Amino acid sequence: MNDLGQDLELRLVRYFTVVAAHQHFGRAAADLHVAQSALSRQIQRLEKYLGTRLLDRTPQGARLTSAGQTFLPRAEALLRAARQAQLAVREQAQRDRIAIGYVEDLVITSAVRELRGRYPDAEITTRHLSCRDVGALSDKRVDALIARAPLPLADDVSTTVLYEEPRVLVVPRGHPLADRASVTAEELAGEEAMPCAFETADWTSYRVLGGDVPTVENYEDKLELVASGRAIAVLPVGDRRSSLRPDLLTVPVEGAPPSRVVMVSRKGDLNPMIRNLGLAAKAVLTAPAS
Repeated sequence: MNDLGQDLELRLVRYFTVVAAHQHFGRAAADLHVAQSALSRQIQRLEKYLGTRLLDRTPQGARLTSAGQTFLPRAEALLRAARQAQLAVREQAQRDRIAIGYVEDLVITSAVRELRGRYPDAEITTRHLSCRDVGALSDKRVDALIARAPLPLADDVSTTVLYEEPRVLVVPRGHPLADRASVTAEELAGEEAMPCAFETADWTSYRVLGGDVPTVENYEDKLELVASGRAIAVLPVGDRRSSLRPDLLTVPVEGAPPSRVVMVSRKGDLNPMIRNLGLAAKAVLTAPAS
């Protein structure tokens, strides 16, 4: 009497195919790294389940019975199907996974929410990065990076422009330009020690202007230079951090190329969630009002 009330165990099926391949319990046990007695008991369990003998034990080893010969190709097909199902699920899980990096003051919540709404079963994570953490993409800590161009990255990246935003001048209260409705790029050219580069398409998103400005890396230190009256700065309109300081004011800049918010990924990366993120981000991320 068999135990058809129980599910057929793939482990027992695999054991049977290994014994059939070796035609010997001892060699099959060594291949499977199990004791020969334990392997014999498992084959007996399978035979009991199926209600028939699959292998005849002989002095030379083991020989397939007629039932075993019938069962073997089906057992192999069953194992192949199980393996293909496992690989398909793993591949799908890999396709539906993305780690999104973002930097500076950018808020990407709406894009992430949109992506999760479109792909509720996907594994979507975010990671806030320092503007100097340029290795997160190449070392695969993130699959895509949302930031402002230009970025100090290698050429082997793919870039998608999500939106553009105008720039504003940041000055201390009492500055001659503080009460202006707007300023032009030409007016700011004289504020720089180096020639004005507003006409350059890849003009950096953050620039401190002044005739004798020390080099500073920290964003807050740049604002401190502006607040102290030693410099002025041009920033993307979407960067609201300067507005948190009551001693600073912003003035729209006319004639400057827009700041570009981009999504960057590794060139040749076939993860479809990267494209899906780009579509979701373009649908909901927009330039803030000036």
